[in-house]
Amino acid sequence: MPKILAFDTSAAHCAAAVLCGDTVVASRHEPMEKGQAERLLPLAAELLAEAGLTWADLDAIAVGTGPGNFTGVRIAVAAARGLALSLDRPAIGVTRLEALAQGLPRPLWVVEDARRGEVYAQRFDITDSAACLTQRDALALDAPHAGNALPDALPSAPIAEAIARIAAARIGTGQIGPGQIGMGQIGTTPPRPAPFYLRGADAAPPSDPPPVILP
Repeated sequence: MPKILAFDTSAAHCAAAVLCGDTVVASRHEPMEKGQAERLLPLAAELLAEAGLTWADLDAIAVGTGPGNFTGVRIAVAAARGLALSLDRPAIGVTRLEALAQGLPRPLWVVEDARRGEVYAQRFDITDSAACLTQRDALALDAPHAGNALPDALPSAPIAEAIARIAAARIGTGQIGPGQIGMGQIGTTPPRPAPFYLRGADAAPPSDPPPVILP
């Protein structure tokens, strides 16, 4: 019965869940525009205590790898990789689009607002990959949809709970998804999670020249 801590800070929230076997034993979703870095680990510790578990009881860490807020994605991925290293447990990356599709019928599009007149979209059927589309193109998609970018969307499971369930299915398989980097083999631990970006950062690099480093 695997015990998994899952969390996500890819949007304006701090979400976490603890899965024991097939049962979510603790879960919380806290809306917040900022402060995820300070709140994430205390929230995880609270949920573990609520579930009657310690960090050492965990079999894996699961993390949402985006796409989404650049800083938020990096906060969660860095926390997952640090916990995995300190606990000697696997860290399994799950994209936000995969999580929103979890448990829903196929074929399915997941369409999430990416701002600037664009959406993140992925068709879940056989082989379709994720892409960044215009909102106009998204209106022409040819299957039922989930996500926050279009009306009449199918309801998705809470994101941290969905991440935990997807990760549970990947433990020991060596599967490599869009939220993973490196090489894996069947029957091995999945490679470390990495941020999953579909476009460049909104922030522009500074225009000032870099400082001169004296010899």
